[in-house]
Amino acid sequence: QVHLAESGGGLVRPGGSLRLSCVTSGSRHRFNAMGWYRQAPGKERELVAEIKDGGIANYADSVKGRFTISRHNTLNTVYLQMNSLKPADTAVYFCHALLKIRENTGNYWGQGTQVTVSS
Repeated sequence: QVHLAESGGGLVRPGGSLRLSCVTSGSRHRFNAMGWYRQAPGKERELVAEIKDGGIANYADSVKGRFTISRHNTLNTVYLQMNSLKPADTAVYFCHALLKIRENTGNYWGQGTQVTVSS
């Protein structure tokens, strides 16, 4: 059973930084892609950043230049460095992992970690 566990969320003032971590377990395979999504109250879940097995990263326009995603392939972990945080970044952040083996596709989610940006 694949399990994802996020950590690193919390309360931070505008302009501050946080680093989210996502540790996975239960997979013998390297994930095809790993990423971070977020969901604010009353809004749909949205992609924040994603990084593929080859290291190619994609970011939402709202976080480009402020957030950096990275992954440790051997450990199947993914990180999100968030700088210059804004109140609009307040949301629950979810870790996501995609695994494709032959014709089977698995999408895995963590339980989420709260990020609150407020003065």
